[in-house]
Amino acid sequence: MRTLNDYFLTARLADVSAASSVNIAIPDDGKIIKIISVLGGAITTANSAVTSAINGTAVTGGSFTVAFSGSAAGDIDTAEPTAANSVKEGDYLTITSDGGSSTSQPIDITVIIRR
Repeated sequence: MRTLNDYFLTARLADVSAASSVNIAIPDDGKIIKIISVLGGAITTANSAVTSAINGTAVTGGSFTVAFSGSAAGDIDTAEPTAANSVKEGDYLTITSDGGSSTSQPIDITVIIRR
């Protein structure tokens, strides 16, 4: 259950199968408690690893694998950071895909931050 102290940021990687990243500006202090993704369609060949970093520092437990085997539009993957997950207003969060898979597909990301 979410509280009124949670806020949500969203971003999109246009192609999880390409080595790419997106930066998200942080509007308020808090802790990242969950990162959720939804895949736009099937990927092939190999998995893609997705990582997160705050101002260039890796978020502990802030990564997940988008599996290619059986992948389809609507697949959900999550990460629940355990450390190095505190953010301050004016920070930025970078979400990065290693581009390990094939077949161009978008991935939408939601980041849940608790004040």
